This record gives sequence, structure tokens and C-alpha cells, in this order.
Amino acid sequence: MLPYLMAFKWRVIFALSCLILAKVANVTVPLYLKDVVDTLSMPASLLVVPVAALTGYGLARLSASLLGELRDAIFARVVQGAVRRVARSVFEHLFGLSLRFHLNRQTGGMSRDIERGTKGIGFLLNFTVFNILPTLFEIVLVAGILIGRYRSSFVVVVLGTIGVYIAYTLVVTEWRTVFRRSMNELDSRANAKAIDALINFETVKYFNNEGFESRRYDGNLASWEASAIKNQVSLSLLNAGQGAIIAAGVTLVMVLAARGVVERTMTVGDVVLVSTYLTQLYAPLNFLGFIYREIKHSLADMERMFTLLDEPPEVADRPDAATLSADAVDVRFDTVAFGYDARRPILRGVDFHIPAGKTVAVVGASGAGKSTLSRLMYRFYDVDAGAVRFNGTDVRSLSQDSLRRHIGIVPQDTVLFNDTIYYNIAYGRPEATREEVIDAARSAHIHDFVMGLPDGYDTQVGERGLKLSGGEKQRVAIARTILKNPPVLIFDEATSALDSHTEKAIQSELAAISANRTTLVIAHRLSTVVDADRILVMDQGEIVEAGTHRELLERGGRYAGMWRLQQETEGSMA
Repeated sequence: MLPYLMAFKWRVIFALSCLILAKVANVTVPLYLKDVVDTLSMPASLLVVPVAALTGYGLARLSASLLGELRDAIFARVVQGAVRRVARSVFEHLFGLSLRFHLNRQTGGMSRDIERGTKGIGFLLNFTVFNILPTLFEIVLVAGILIGRYRSSFVVVVLGTIGVYIAYTLVVTEWRTVFRRSMNELDSRANAKAIDALINFETVKYFNNEGFESRRYDGNLASWEASAIKNQVSLSLLNAGQGAIIAAGVTLVMVLAARGVVERTMTVGDVVLVSTYLTQLYAPLNFLGFIYREIKHSLADMERMFTLLDEPPEVADRPDAATLSADAVDVRFDTVAFGYDARRPILRGVDFHIPAGKTVAVVGASGAGKSTLSRLMYRFYDVDAGAVRFNGTDVRSLSQDSLRRHIGIVPQDTVLFNDTIYYNIAYGRPEATREEVIDAARSAHIHDFVMGLPDGYDTQVGERGLKLSGGEKQRVAIARTILKNPPVLIFDEATSALDSHTEKAIQSELAAISANRTTLVIAHRLSTVVDADRILVMDQGEIVEAGTHRELLERGGRYAGMWRLQQETEGSMA
């Protein structure tokens, strides 16, 4: 936490100064109260109003209160600023992690970890600085006063009670921490399952699996319930033990004070002084037990969040990474080998070239490795062998930010933000003007559809764009890419969700925007790639044929067979 606090070091110093002064004022209150009581205990003939003592008492209490409030006001920015900086660091770090990490994560559980962790930071800072430290400081001050004014037996009983209390609290709290960690784990797991089921609401309905999901969720909650019960029982045991220790300590001190009064070695004011100090010490000390427990819980909560910060990025920029800046880009796959798992290679020595401004299409059966090409161009993964080169430079030598600014993609599975249509199109270039956004929508043939909606461009698309049809989502994705206006385009089954009429209209637009741009088209329907400058046929991670549409048909190989099969299928459907 220290790096996040250093940005507010002067506020921290000022707040700690207020804290120390407040505790000094608080410790002087019982001294003034003793003087008041002793003066008022005198015989009636000698009785006077202890003006000085009463004034000091009032000023000490006022100072302790005002300094405490000033401390809280000053430290508020420290706490909230640290929470904000940590949360932002985690958020930015998550976007720096590889696609592999995000494909394996569970969004619901991770979001709960971050939520608990950020709350734990605020609790940790507030109660460590404002409760543990001042309580320990106050114990030292009170012990010094007791040593200076009374018999050593008072100090032995007070400090002994405190020592036993702290030792008991530490031991039992350490034992209880395992229950809290278990609760967090089970809570995150249950939340992840619930979020996953809600995100896939339609799939659950399609297969009548509401009961199955409910039972699965309840099973996780049952485990959490058992762990929560253990947590509460152990908490009750801790509280009972702490209460017994404090009660024993208070009783012993009061017995010593009463004996001192009987023996006339102490006054009534001394009894009041000792009892007041006991109240001032044991009340926060009792709270200290709660604080320590909660700090341990907060640390357990923060542990999972900071584990995310410790997750190393699989793909990272080199220290000397160059910045790509070009209006035209030449792309080359130089004998590329790659596999998501070392035991299962996806690409085997793939070698091809997309000259600047040209269009290359890749076709083949599902699982041939076509979509992997786009992920390597974006550098979501690094190749196992060979290289992907932009303008002759290995993409591993380029900064990821500059590389991705030069690429636009229309993916097969378009996922939209739970926001408006306008927001989702403008996401391609957030600084674009409204006129530019609307022009991009016109180019994607979605403007007329949007204007026919009751809320127009302010229409909410729902989570993951579920309020739009597949074709409508894909046209939003096309508009978004048109707005980005990059020199390299990737169309990954860009028209797969469109009807034939809309597909033909969109195809002409895609051809127009890909003119003079380096374009990779990944397609299943061969009719969409007949005009490509070069067509590659992939099978099991290898390029088995390459040429123009006419050349491949004349060759009578794999592509020609796929073409005949699709033509027969479309003819029978017609």
C-alpha cells in the first residue's frame, strides 16, 4: 500500500500529527477530572469552585474532539485516493493481461474479488492509522502516568491484562482467518456461477435447466453457509474470551484502588482517575480486537485482488519497442508456427504475404486455424516460431498500442457494450464527431434501421447486444470499424449473420472501404471472396492451396471441390 500513500505523504503527516495531539489531550482529561473530584471532596468549610481544573477539563475534551474531526477530514482524501488508484491499477493491469487469461477467468468471481479488495483498503487504512496506532500510543502514555503516580502493582495488572488480551486475540484470530478465506473462495465461486447463468439466460431457457442452475447455485451456497457458521461460532468464542479477560483486569484494578482509599494512600479522585483510564483503555482495546479481526479479514479480501496484480502479462512490450506509424502496411506471415497448447499445434509453418493495399482471403474448414491468424496479427498471442511482420518489422518489436491502432476487425461473434447504438459505433473512434458516426452507420447500411427505432441512436442494445439481431449487431460492428479507419482490415466472417440481400449491399461497401487497404478476409462462404487478389486454402494449420478464384477453379483441387459443394447446396436451397 505504501506506493499509493506516498502521493499524499503531507496529508498523512498532518493527520498523524492531529492524531497524536488528540490522544495527548484525551489522556489529560482524567487528570483534570481527578483535581475536580478531589477539590469537591474537601470539607464544606474549605470548598471552592475548581475553576482552573474545570476549564482545563473542558478545553482538553474540546481539543480531543476537534483534532479528531480535523484528522478524519484531512485523511479522507488519502483513503479515497488510495482506493481509486489501486482500483485503477487493477483495472489497467487486467487489460494488460493476455487473451489466454481472460478466456480462463470467471467474470463474476473476479469482480467480487476486486469489490471486496477495494473496500478492504479503506478499512485497513482508516482503522490501522486511527485505531491501532493511537490505542498503542495511549497505552504507553497511561502506563507512564500510572508508573509515576501509583504503585507498580497497578501497572503490572493493567499491562498484564492488555498483554493477555492481545495474545488471546492474535491466536484466535489467526485460527479464524482460514474460515474467512474459505468464505471468500466459496462466495466468489457462487457469484461466478450465478453471473454465468444469468449471462447465458437464453441458453438456460432453451434447455429447461432453471432447476439445474438453481441446484448448482444452492450447492455452492450450502458450502458457503457451513463456512459462515464456523466463522460466526469462532467469533463468539473470541468475543467471550476477550470479555472475560477485560472483566478480570478491571476487577483487579478496582480492588487495588479500593484498598488504596481504605489505607488512605489514594484519594477518591485517584479512584476516579484510575477507573477513567481503564474506561479509556479497555473500551478502545475491546474495539482493537474487532479492528484486528477486521484487518485480518481485509487482508484476506485484498489478498485475492493483489494476486491479480501479481499475474504476469503473457504478451508484453519490449523496453525498446518501436512505434508503428504508417498510412500503408505490408503484412507477412513468415513460416509461423503456433499452438494455444504445446501439445496441440494450430498453425504449422504458415507463410504468406499481403502486399499493402491488397486483399487476401483465407478459406477452409472450421478448426483449420483461420481465426488464429487475426489473433496473431493483433498480438493477442506471440508465435511459437517464425514471425508476423508489419512493413518488414516483427510485431514483437512494436508497441502493442501502436500496432492495434493500425488494425480494424469485424469479428464473426460481435459482442456490444450494454449502452446505446451511438456509443457502440463511436467506440471505434471515441473522439469522432456525431456526423462522422452517422456517416459510418450509413456506410454500414444501418442508419435507416436506427432512425426507425423509437429512440434512434440512443436505443439501448442490452447486455452483449442481445436486444439486436445477429445481422444488426454485425452491421454495428462494421460501422465501428469503418469509423476507426485503419490501414489494415480483418473481416472474420463479417457477413455471416446477414441475409443475402443485405450481404450483397454490405459486400459492395466492404469492397469500397477495403480498397487501397491491406485486408485479410476470413470466410466460409466462398462467394464472398471471389474478388480477392489472392485466396489461401487452409487445412489443419497449413496452406494447401493458393491463387486467385479463377486459378483455383482451373486447378480442380480442394478449393474447386468446396466451390462445387457450396453451389450445389445454394442451388438446392433455392
